[in-house]
Amino acid sequence: MNDVRVMIVDDEEGARESLSNLLENYVEGVQIVAKSESIDSAMVKIEKYTPELVFLDVEMPFDSGFELLELMKPINFNIVFVTAYDHSALKAIKFSALDYLLKPFDIEDLKKAIKKHVHTKKIPPTDSYDNLIENFKSDYQERKLAIPDSNGITFIAISSIIRCESDGNYTRLFMNTGKKILVSKTLGEYENMLAGDGFFRVHRGHLVNMSQIHRFFKTESGIIEMSDGTQVDVSRRKKTAFMEALNTRKQ
Repeated sequence: MNDVRVMIVDDEEGARESLSNLLENYVEGVQIVAKSESIDSAMVKIEKYTPELVFLDVEMPFDSGFELLELMKPINFNIVFVTAYDHSALKAIKFSALDYLLKPFDIEDLKKAIKKHVHTKKIPPTDSYDNLIENFKSDYQERKLAIPDSNGITFIAISSIIRCESDGNYTRLFMNTGKKILVSKTLGEYENMLAGDGFFRVHRGHLVNMSQIHRFFKTESGIIEMSDGTQVDVSRRKKTAFMEALNTRKQ
């Protein structure tokens, strides 16, 4: 099997060398074909060296790594986005179901990224990258979530999700259209992904969109009626935090 042809794009020389050293010393089956410090340089080297996998830093002083996506279409290589701290960038990447690594790098995560590429070598559709750019620029009302299905990927507006319900290692999304979508991610993953976007985990098995709450019934722990008429219990230990979040939205 041929080595995976890898390219590193990062404006910081130390970061480029650190990732390069980790790949060369700890990950088998990798050939680093090029390194680049800018988007302009990266575009030239991608054409010249034809990497299969590009590690792309999304926070650079003169360019956003996302600009490479807008300038190079179609994208015929896989991308692992690299980020240290940019919360909005990381959320956009997660919403679009694309691969990422956090700085400082964890060797095991690095190995998994390479292993995933070797096993699938499937380049995400252009829609995924377009959705990433839109999510990075958009506010809550316009952001979309990538949902893998048997035919590829479907993109849904997060504002159209009424609630999410746990189903073991899966999550069922209830939409304002009446549609239900079963996704192979845990409710905890969606709780983390949608943090800060008006979603609250009211119960071990339920994550609700606060903007889709129709009524609140003051029982011992509390019951929420959602916009579609369904009712969801609020757990006792979540009630105080939920009421604070609900009152904050009303202000």
